Amino acid sequence: MSGSLPGEAVPDLIRQGLGQAAAAVGDWCYAYRANGPNQPLAAGNCFMQIPATFANPSGFGVPVGYGEALWEGYFDAAYTLPGDYLCGSDGMFFIAAQPRLGPVLCVKTNRVLNLSRPAGAQQGGVNGYVGVLQTSALPLLAGWPASVLAAGVGGRGALPGDAPGLLGGAGGWTVLMPAAGVTLRPGDLVQDDLGRNGVVASAELTSLGWRLHVRQAAS
Repeated sequence: MSGSLPGEAVPDLIRQGLGQAAAAVGDWCYAYRANGPNQPLAAGNCFMQIPATFANPSGFGVPVGYGEALWEGYFDAAYTLPGDYLCGSDGMFFIAAQPRLGPVLCVKTNRVLNLSRPAGAQQGGVNGYVGVLQTSALPLLAGWPASVLAAGVGGRGALPGDAPGLLGGAGGWTVLMPAAGVTLRPGDLVQDDLGRNGVVASAELTSLGWRLHVRQAAS
């Protein structure tokens, strides 16, 4: 083909092949693309249906074990982008990366998160000590499916500031979620669909999306 580079068509051929395989063995999934910081799974964000199947990166015959969030997605990725969600009979996944060659790296989600930022002092001058109030926090993200897996050992501490991972200290989570277009930082507040609360201890924006370490708050 005039003007094309050698191998330029190979990724498209691979994606077409993966799409044909998914049509044969996969199920139809709804694909969603966020349009702002709130409710990425709103009906208006569904842009297509696509056949897809998902497997352990170690192979189709290997079951996914405890604490494993990464899956390989087999579908025609010509229509999707990193950060898109796919929802089907296998669960809810977000696309972490779409390599030019081979299957797509996906993350299986198990919780839905709201994130907010604590407000500063409500008036000038000296302020008395007050706890963080969810009602006065600045909303950042609402309704985002994410992978939330336990991290650290020991029970929940008496205070949100108790060190995670230490005997008797606060438990915590490792959270994986799409980049979402919002900058997250330590100290942000997290609440999941079970009503559990946490505080972001570290926030790392990677090429695959956000990786957060969250301390579970006692209240």
